[in-house]
Amino acid sequence: MKKFFFLFLVSVLLIGSISFYLIVDKGYDKQNKIILLIKEIIPSSVSRKIRDTLFTIPNLRERNNFLSLQVEKYEQGLDGSLFLNNIIKSNNNTSYNIKEFFLPFPRLDTRLGWAATENSRRAHYLEIVKDKVLAISGIGQTIYFNKENLNKKKLNQTEIKNNLKNYLSNKKYELIGIRDLFVEDDHVYISMQHRDPKGFTVNIYKAKLNFEELVFKPFFLTNEYWPEYNVFSGGRIETYKDNKILFSIGFASIKSAAQNKNSLLGKIIAINKDTSKYDLISIGHRNPQGLFYDKSLDLIINTEHGPKGGDEINLNFHDSKEIPNYGWDIASYGTPYTQKDYFKKSHAKYGFVEPFRNFTPSIGISEIVYLSKKNNFNTSNNLYASSLRAGSIYVINTNDDLSEIIKEDRLFFRSKRIRDLEYDEDLNALLILFEYTPSIGVLSLSN
Repeated sequence: MKKFFFLFLVSVLLIGSISFYLIVDKGYDKQNKIILLIKEIIPSSVSRKIRDTLFTIPNLRERNNFLSLQVEKYEQGLDGSLFLNNIIKSNNNTSYNIKEFFLPFPRLDTRLGWAATENSRRAHYLEIVKDKVLAISGIGQTIYFNKENLNKKKLNQTEIKNNLKNYLSNKKYELIGIRDLFVEDDHVYISMQHRDPKGFTVNIYKAKLNFEELVFKPFFLTNEYWPEYNVFSGGRIETYKDNKILFSIGFASIKSAAQNKNSLLGKIIAINKDTSKYDLISIGHRNPQGLFYDKSLDLIINTEHGPKGGDEINLNFHDSKEIPNYGWDIASYGTPYTQKDYFKKSHAKYGFVEPFRNFTPSIGISEIVYLSKKNNFNTSNNLYASSLRAGSIYVINTNDDLSEIIKEDRLFFRSKRIRDLEYDEDLNALLILFEYTPSIGVLSLSN
């Protein structure tokens, strides 16, 4: 019996190792069903040893390719050179053209782990401003380039001076990272997380749009603090109605805060651009990483990270006088990290809003864009949800009133993490902020 069990275990490990090797050698897709199955069977301590020994060759090959790319990026400076121009296909065999241009920003170091403070300063963002594209790094470096350069071989980026470093130094704040970039009515808004003697916090800062220099001043202070660094700060900024902007704030790992209406943690709020006064829009959010407003439908769409699984896309149609509650930290389709916690699966049964779509295993969902069939990019109503962990854009086709998912597709980018996503009507393309290199991608339908 023991001999049989030993042979069975060796067989499982051997099959798993070969399967792992073949997959890793061609690029590691963390949503691959074989990998997910093997992870369920083989203990993590064993799988790590397999990864660190049997995968030496593909790991070194991938590492060498990546380092060569980094050298090329460093040497080209602010040129923003085109380094990739390919046709790729989605799961449903739709063809897209993807072009990638270098950004001069620091790269993400995956060896430090997703929760590393240093990597919180490696989240970069972009914004389309008429005929230009503005970008900001996780440490606050600001650049721009002419949008028409996306059709050329180089972006010819220009750095914009700003006062963020001096502001933080004068206040004796420690920068934790930029959390979003937004432009409206000739003003630039950023969300920024910092640490001061009170703890960690996230706020919005505002500057007059100027391509020579940006002078940021505090626009909205949350006055919310938490004692230890974590990745649950949210921070997305989006346009809204009635001279207001939307702001998403994570729950900051503070238990029950998302359900407490006296706290801004775990909330989406609307802030008046003139007075900085705010209204509570929704509660019960974990870590909102994507935010979109559709004026024609008066619809707020947000994405947020679940725990182990349970990443969500949520819709808010303002169809109730009650402030909608999305359930965190009572309801989640994910599973808790510790045995002390317990989540109710159903949201509606306990008075919460059900997610329009949830993802298990987690995809590390990030920014989201909704394009209706009236748009030139597609002939149907589609949600484009980007992801960090899965390195993908998920295309979710819906009916006209977004009450039903008709079909889904997935566009996978090997060895990528997608932080930001914007649609440009002039280019009829999605602009993508890839974190690893980092780079700006231009995604268009292939003819």
